[in-house]
Amino acid sequence: MTALVILTLMWGINWPMMKFSLRELSPLYFRALTMSCGALFLYAWYRARGLRLWPRWDKGGGEWRAIAVIGAPNILGWHALSILGVKELASGRAAVLGFTMPIWTVLLGALFFGERLTRRTVLAVVAVGAAVALLTSSEFSALSGRPQGIAWMMFAALCWAIGTLLLRRAHLTLPLEALTIWSMILSSVCLWVIAFASEPWPAWQFSGAMWLALAYGAFINYGFAQTLWAGLARHLPPATSAMSVMAIPLVGTLSAALLIGETPHWQDWAAIVCVTAAIAAVLLPPGLLRPARPPETP
Repeated sequence: MTALVILTLMWGINWPMMKFSLRELSPLYFRALTMSCGALFLYAWYRARGLRLWPRWDKGGGEWRAIAVIGAPNILGWHALSILGVKELASGRAAVLGFTMPIWTVLLGALFFGERLTRRTVLAVVAVGAAVALLTSSEFSALSGRPQGIAWMMFAALCWAIGTLLLRRAHLTLPLEALTIWSMILSSVCLWVIAFASEPWPAWQFSGAMWLALAYGAFINYGFAQTLWAGLARHLPPATSAMSVMAIPLVGTLSAALLIGETPHWQDWAAIVCVTAAIAAVLLPPGLLRPARPPETP
């Protein structure tokens, strides 16, 4: 449980750290740099532990094809679009919108894979709709509002949901750690190319605090947090994983207030409640929140 708390803190704090980094570096170069360094760190880490990392190539592309198909939405789409959303929005607000992903996963599964849509799912969709409406109305009413940031984050959440569905249905022979590393390597190459074509070349002269923020993004967010999650994911019950997912936007909002001075509004807190309730509805086992029945007297 201690490791899960540490992981939740790492990923929650990463949201304001990203926002801070964008003060001195453009978004796509930030993603390209931190993801590249994180992928190389992970490769060295797992190579030292003897894990098979090199994908096999056979007829039809084999494991390389799985990396490209799953990695395109799950890594490239999510990370590229979400950093554009963070640039436009308060980091806590971006985190809340990004973690609507579980709801989109359920909806897309019902639309395209015939998964059953339950009353709990419908309630989750209504709750997410309320959260998005709250944040959208706040962005439009603010003089400095950036409603396009909401669109970036919603597309990012959809990409993450698509990648999750593809991963669930993939018959992988490659270790999940290797899939993650190569998805990050190929995605970072794409990000370097896109950044070079669309953003000015950075000066690479940053403040000390900025270098610390970049190191956090590369080695904590993409490095240690990934290794920690890889170890936990095999053993965590679904309910525990769901609790961690629900806590990350809250940690992101609170840490943004402490680290970079963002002031959450009542719409942000209400949206957190809505998204947390929605995630609980789709991820937690049906009987988890029911009170235990007293034993029958003989």
